Amino acid sequence: MYELARLSRNRCAVASIPDSAGIDHFSSTRGEAFSNRCPPNPRSGRKPKHSTERTETQGRPDILDTYSDRNTDMKTVFIPIVLLASVAAIAQVPNDVSLAPVPGISGLSAPLGLKHAGDGSGRIFIVEQPGTVRVIDASGTLLNTPFADIESRVENNGERGLLDIAFHPEFESNGLFYLHYSAGGTRPSGTSLGDTIVAEFSVTANPDVASNTPNRIIMTVAQDFANHNGGQMRFGADGYLYLGLGDGGSGNDPCNRAQTLDPADIQTGGGCRGESSVALLGKMLRIDVDNATPPGANNVCAADGDGSAEYSVPSDNPFFEMNNRCGEVLHYGLRNPWRWSFDRNTGAMWIGDVGQNTWEEVDLLQAPADAAENFGWKPCEGSFQRGSTTVACQLAGSILPVLEYRTQDPNCSVTGGYRYRGPIASLRGLYIYGDFCSGNIWFADDDSGPWQSTLTGFNQGNIRSFGEDEAGNVYVIAGGGLFRFEGDTEIIFADGFE
Repeated sequence: MYELARLSRNRCAVASIPDSAGIDHFSSTRGEAFSNRCPPNPRSGRKPKHSTERTETQGRPDILDTYSDRNTDMKTVFIPIVLLASVAAIAQVPNDVSLAPVPGISGLSAPLGLKHAGDGSGRIFIVEQPGTVRVIDASGTLLNTPFADIESRVENNGERGLLDIAFHPEFESNGLFYLHYSAGGTRPSGTSLGDTIVAEFSVTANPDVASNTPNRIIMTVAQDFANHNGGQMRFGADGYLYLGLGDGGSGNDPCNRAQTLDPADIQTGGGCRGESSVALLGKMLRIDVDNATPPGANNVCAADGDGSAEYSVPSDNPFFEMNNRCGEVLHYGLRNPWRWSFDRNTGAMWIGDVGQNTWEEVDLLQAPADAAENFGWKPCEGSFQRGSTTVACQLAGSILPVLEYRTQDPNCSVTGGYRYRGPIASLRGLYIYGDFCSGNIWFADDDSGPWQSTLTGFNQGNIRSFGEDEAGNVYVIAGGGLFRFEGDTEIIFADGFE
């Protein structure tokens, strides 16, 4: 059993943890892409807008990287912060809890995401990397006809593909949703293969089938390399769209994207591209998809040549109308935020940020979080200097993870999850997350002060993603299958209380 070092900002943990390899979601061997085998964020003082080298190629969902360049012996890891804290695990996994296959669901094609529409329909939507979105209806039936099919628009290779879906807060009435994908054969003029695209689509008269032609392209972001594309996007309770982007790829952020805030400082050459949009890489973005930006001199880094954009920058973004900054940026210093989520009760943001070779981390930002926060990459990896297991992060003002563990065999790539707010009483309040390579799943809580984790023993293979339905049930996409946590339930109300 591998115990995790649990950290909060002013804690110190001392743990005996086995060393191991580090890999990113999706990469198969170092320097080579894998084969395609296979809410609310209440904000103070504001009314919601809507009523309702690792030369590898991600984060890592279908990866198997080689471990030959890292040892696997046992080492004692000292985490030098201020106070000492033990690394004892939390209470045992609740006896009533199991992780079970969702009945009747099979034949999914490289699934890597699960969302609900927030429309009261009880449906869940499965994102498949090649470019389709499938529907599981309220009866639990996987519908034969895809909800969306944009395979002709998607570059499905390695870490590239259809990466996520987000439903407009007023989806029930306007039928709008957004897809995040890597630009493929059918792509907008001026866009390169593999660039990040966020596009708006609409449902048809049949609520289970959408148009496969976008209404509009909301945003395109140039990508330096084929990995670290980021993945998840979500609407906050403020009505704005949040999008996590990786650092542009290769290994060790050779273009220094995660810490570059001034688009005039972007590094070029050696595979590093020169478009201003690359200054958005390694960042958490927040944009308003309901209002466009007119032509002119705007600090919108993914704008068209005339300064216009199909979105606008919220006025309380930290770099709104600030010279020499990208208005879209909310937070920065991220390596590869492959999977992240909002706590539906508190609006807190949980980010699983995939490490390089040494540390996997989970970051936590309590709501509201409007000030630009620096998560430390690449000067730091986890709570340490990059590549170190003993030298604490020296980057002033950076946010340290609340949970971290060594990038070492069999663990290699964190998959961020959810703080459980569903009907299983014994899970309520726990943060659930996992590791892609090992398939390990952990439950974490902060009952004793600093966040602490325990290994659950629920292992169903490579964990590509976690998902949440309207009732708060948490799902696991692992090994090409779909699983759901089961246990003794209690009735809970819409506010999450019993």
